Amino acid sequence: MINAVVLLCITDNFHRFSDHRKFACFSGVAPFDHTSGTTIRGKTQTFSLASKEVKVYLTRAAITAMCYDPALKAYYKRKTLEGKHKASVINAIRAKITARCFAVIRRQTPYVSLMR
Repeated sequence: MINAVVLLCITDNFHRFSDHRKFACFSGVAPFDHTSGTTIRGKTQTFSLASKEVKVYLTRAAITAMCYDPALKAYYKRKTLEGKHKASVINAIRAKITARCFAVIRRQTPYVSLMR
């Protein structure tokens, strides 16, 4: 419930951002490369000036979703077994949650899980 209220307030009832990718950039979920021309400098990182409050709520939602959503739990296990860092996988789950929220609002239908 708290996450829903935070998303509604921050996104101004989902009118402030046109799609979930722009919201992901705002909330510090989208990773960016450090490049200059053909030179790649270091790993991808999230935007440091992003809304940290929203990022905290999304992180809590992602950790809770990993426990209760079978699809996200399977995704987390698969990616960690592939050798991905746990924080990187949690970041991907945050992005999936924002995409799901924006899809539910855009379609105006309740979320239906494909895994049972």
